[in-house]
Amino acid sequence: MAMFSQALDVLLTTPAVFFAIIGVAWGILGGALPGLSPSITMALLLPFTYSLDPASAIVLLAATYIGAEYGGSIPAILIRTPGTNAAAATVIDGFEMNRQGKAGLALGISLYSGVIGSLIGLVMLVALSEPLSAVALSFRPPSYFALGILGLSVIASLSGGSLVKGLIAAVLGLMVATIGTDPVTGGNRFTFGTADLLAGVEPVLIMVGLFAVSELFVQTAEQGGQIRVESRARIEFPGIALARRLVPAQIIGSIIGTFEGVMPGAGGTVASFMSYNEARRWSRHKEEFGNGSPEGVAAPETANNTVAATAIIPLLSFGIPGSNSTAVLLGGFLIHGITVGPMIFVKSASTVYGLYGGMLVASIALLFIGMAMMGPCIWLVNRPRAYLNAFILALIFSGVFSIHQSLFDLVLVLIAGVVGFAMRMLKFPFLPTVLGLVLGYLIESNYRRSLVLSGGDHSIFLEDPIAVGFLAVAAVFVIGSLLQPALAAWRSRRRGEIRDVRG
Repeated sequence: MAMFSQALDVLLTTPAVFFAIIGVAWGILGGALPGLSPSITMALLLPFTYSLDPASAIVLLAATYIGAEYGGSIPAILIRTPGTNAAAATVIDGFEMNRQGKAGLALGISLYSGVIGSLIGLVMLVALSEPLSAVALSFRPPSYFALGILGLSVIASLSGGSLVKGLIAAVLGLMVATIGTDPVTGGNRFTFGTADLLAGVEPVLIMVGLFAVSELFVQTAEQGGQIRVESRARIEFPGIALARRLVPAQIIGSIIGTFEGVMPGAGGTVASFMSYNEARRWSRHKEEFGNGSPEGVAAPETANNTVAATAIIPLLSFGIPGSNSTAVLLGGFLIHGITVGPMIFVKSASTVYGLYGGMLVASIALLFIGMAMMGPCIWLVNRPRAYLNAFILALIFSGVFSIHQSLFDLVLVLIAGVVGFAMRMLKFPFLPTVLGLVLGYLIESNYRRSLVLSGGDHSIFLEDPIAVGFLAVAAVFVIGSLLQPALAAWRSRRRGEIRDVRG
């Protein structure tokens, strides 16, 4: 009750409510613009927080994070461009629904699931910030390495029928992740004397190139152009029957989003892909995944919006920013002289509780602001293809250039687009490449740190109980995926035998 009263007091005595609404609107816009990640969208606001009171400043940044995680799904569904890294999983079925003339429904499911995920994440944030602090503190490098392996274990299920092609695509992503400065020795790797590569390759550049630019290349190469699908220029929420069907996928997304958010370094991208994979595993409509499944939109959108709240748990509890976005949020705290960590609940409790209240306002405002911005977005899809492609290319280049104001980034995006076009022609899946790229640094850095701690003894991975648990679950995922075709064939033969006997 004391927490509720303090949160209400902050909301009523400061302009935090106003800044929560502003943050959500700005976040949706930034997330929808290809190339602007949630962290960059938040960073653009950071200078404006100097003149605000602490509660309003923190609420503004957190609300932007919430809005940006949802906003990334808009271009993912409409133009096959993940506005954020976490929205890459939404592209799979969201864009297919758009091609089937269901863009309004896909966007409605995305918004509906995003609000649910945001509210569930907020509940987890309030309930678990202090109790889970001991668990997160017990993580060591072997634990993080095993967590990365767990994320890679879904590659077998995302390989599009060819495990070899999936592994090749994953290795390609892991290779790109090694570009830049060595995480242990500090030496330069695969930079070819180019200073622009010292910091590595931004995952969002590769994703935009693979998904968006390659799609433009494909459409340009098609004879006679692509048939344009007219979409209804208004948002469409799922009916009661469909909403019930989406519940399991949303539960899966919220559980995985909570777990991944609490683990520093995991983030919304891993949560989205794992949620998509598990939603397909437990769905009664597996055949629809990859062909416009509503569950394939609901699961990752619930997950990444849950992460937007739960990722703040390690930041508040231990002062550990587990992602770029929470690092920017940490900067907002430091600007106002607030030290995050266990003592923040004692020294700056009103700011923390104001953050909780502001995030509640932002989660609710997300529904209405998202609805208001949907009409123009869907209208944009129905413009003539030639004009739309030119607009998309300009949007991609402007968004990418705004990251570092670097022409080199544009070159990387074009190279990724060419590689993506070749992968499309050769039927290689994109998703393993994305997973390898996102998880590469987490796996390599913690693997090598573990060996440094153990003096080169690999038994350290079997001595850490958390690492053992993650590796065991990863093994179950891989074995289950490998056995699934055989089990499916056995079930098919079994059904045929039963029909023959009955006949």
